[in-house]
Amino acid sequence: MTQTFEQPRAVLLDGIFKSSQEVGKGFLHTLDVDRLIAPCYEAASLTPKKPRYGGWEATQIAGHSIGHWLSAAAAMVEATGDEELRAKLAYAVDELAYVQSHDPDGYVSGFSRECFDKTFTGDFEVHNFNLAGSWVPWYSIHKIYAGLIDAYRYAKIDKALEVVTKLADWAKRGTDRLTDEQFQRMLICEHGGMNEAMADLYLITGNKDYLDLAIRFCHRAILDPLAQGIDELEGKHANTQIPKVIGAAKLYEITGDESYRRMAEFFWDVVTKTRSYIIGGNSINEHFRPPYSEKLGVETLETCNTYNMLKLTSILYRWEQKAEYMDFYERALYNHILASQDPDTGMKMYFVSTEPGHFKVYCTHDDSFWCCVGTGMENPARYTHQIYYPTEDAVYVNLFIASQAEFPELQFKLRQETEFPKSDRMKLVIEEAGQKPVSLRIRVPYWLAGKASVTQNGTACSVQEAHGYIEIREAWQPGDLIEVHLPMDLHLYRAKDDESKVGVMYGPIVLAGALGRENFPESDIVANHMSLHHHPRIEVPILVTDEQDVKKWVKPVAGEPLTFITEPIGQPGDVEVKLIPFYELHHERYTIYWQLLSPEEYARYEDHERKEREKLAAVTIDEVRPHEQQSEVEHQIDSQQSFSGYNAHAQASFREASQGGYFSYRMAVKPDVPNLLQVTYYGSDGPKWMDGKRYERDFEILIDSTVIARQQLKPDRPDELYVVNYEIPLELTRGKDRVEVKFASFPDTAAGSVYGIRTIDKPIWDRYEA
Repeated sequence: MTQTFEQPRAVLLDGIFKSSQEVGKGFLHTLDVDRLIAPCYEAASLTPKKPRYGGWEATQIAGHSIGHWLSAAAAMVEATGDEELRAKLAYAVDELAYVQSHDPDGYVSGFSRECFDKTFTGDFEVHNFNLAGSWVPWYSIHKIYAGLIDAYRYAKIDKALEVVTKLADWAKRGTDRLTDEQFQRMLICEHGGMNEAMADLYLITGNKDYLDLAIRFCHRAILDPLAQGIDELEGKHANTQIPKVIGAAKLYEITGDESYRRMAEFFWDVVTKTRSYIIGGNSINEHFRPPYSEKLGVETLETCNTYNMLKLTSILYRWEQKAEYMDFYERALYNHILASQDPDTGMKMYFVSTEPGHFKVYCTHDDSFWCCVGTGMENPARYTHQIYYPTEDAVYVNLFIASQAEFPELQFKLRQETEFPKSDRMKLVIEEAGQKPVSLRIRVPYWLAGKASVTQNGTACSVQEAHGYIEIREAWQPGDLIEVHLPMDLHLYRAKDDESKVGVMYGPIVLAGALGRENFPESDIVANHMSLHHHPRIEVPILVTDEQDVKKWVKPVAGEPLTFITEPIGQPGDVEVKLIPFYELHHERYTIYWQLLSPEEYARYEDHERKEREKLAAVTIDEVRPHEQQSEVEHQIDSQQSFSGYNAHAQASFREASQGGYFSYRMAVKPDVPNLLQVTYYGSDGPKWMDGKRYERDFEILIDSTVIARQQLKPDRPDELYVVNYEIPLELTRGKDRVEVKFASFPDTAAGSVYGIRTIDKPIWDRYEA
């Protein structure tokens, strides 16, 4: 077990992060606490003071946003000292305490406790995202736990601790009724960072009940293989797993049990090194794919995931001050987190598209409240984290961000002046110093494009690097000045699955191709993050050159820092492309991945995969991806005797039903043109065996209760995903914008497996087919 050190008291100085922090703080001020807490009032059968917000706050996941807001406001108060926000935070805690006072057991949340009461009997139904009939209840209530803990920890609001301990005692009493087998079965459903919250409460209170509960909340089916160095992440919902590992890391710090450390370090390695994309984010359609895959698409790089990976990285860094951890942290902070907030409105992003030529999509203020809106509230309040890290006799300078920090234990105060990344130089000014020598350890980043140089009070220092850091040890005097030069330059990033799929970077900064607003939507700020997935695409140039040195065909634009332009190598048409930092690109189309080919390769190149994606985008009215939480929830899944999972052979997710069961979705259609229903199947799917009985895959497909087809599946197309198109009679869609699409088994058969469902504009499809 390692000694840990608190984050220093740091404040941002003028620069890109300070500007983004101010926008984020403004967003927190604009949210109405009474509307955020309204679902909590309703769950307690009380009349709310104001109506609840829309979007996810109008669903079973309601209440998660007040939890995120508490965490964000508390961290922002600590970071900025905003007293008006602190008063608003105290009011929110008082309101939660008032609601809690109406429950005899101390329950408070944005939804009824009925699902938990059912679960605590031990007789409950559980799926990946549903527990006792409720959508991810532990996940949602975890945000309130975390928010109250943060309100106490960061903003020193004592009542928050009173509320959260009562809520934790309710959870302990209820879960004590479950056997270990029942408890682990309950954890099949996404449950957020409940193990982390209980570990934090133990650290605050010393109450061993909370430590015991933290250990019980560790999902052994996921964590035990990680402890053994086994990678079973393929097909798993990515952000369900990251908080589990954060909690395990906290338990290592408390217990010293090395298995927890192995879980965390192995997970970090496989996610950052085999499943992360150019901007540091991970996952596609919210799920991990096979190692070393960088499949592009609209629904890649969930922002919540990166928020949580930065939390995990911070913990691992406490154990071992490896520059590698901060290299990743810097990449993800600048290129994903900073890039995911609209600087004009403060709106947040759910997914960051890697589909070439797509665009950023942001939430609305009142009618979204996705999970990534919640973590998006918190991100700007956390910009000061990890800039510096103190130990007993040293201060690590990890990030090159204009800031000021105080280290009381070392009697040391430091100011960093820099315009990084517009400049590759920074000044470290010693503002206060005691008599004890302090080592300054300055990270030497992976992207260094020359020899680092350092001067101390104008005199060149002999630079010696150890473990990824330059170290200068002195008995410092106020006014001492250290100037650092870390040369940056252009370099190429190559995708893990295709050497010709590249990104252009300058130092740690991902440069995006600024592709303008051709065929741009009326607004990229939308209530439903899925509504623009199939917006018409544009043609993106392919970069064609024999020159391997990117500096030969990408040049800086004079007078415009961090702005570059390519030589006319974009094909077709000898196009020059403007490149700017991805964090600066908003409200226009972009690409961060390019196809880079030689002239010979280009002459014979045809991107069949991209053409197929473009065709599907053009013809698709709506799409459901079975087993994927957001896709199914947004399409109002209804099911009985149904099961979903991931098929590693097909590298795709599926859903099926059996024994008279069914599953259905509400899907968009076009009311006045013929529609097709396109369903994806797997050609190796044969009869399903259950309890020693054979079930043929024979089922009906219904539109609004009318059978449009009967389908039988045979294992006659081995290892092949294939589609079947079904015509939807026009009378079933006339005058409608949505219909129910249902797959129903018979008592002795199975329905599916189904790997994908689309509604398709038939006239456009016919034109493509012709």
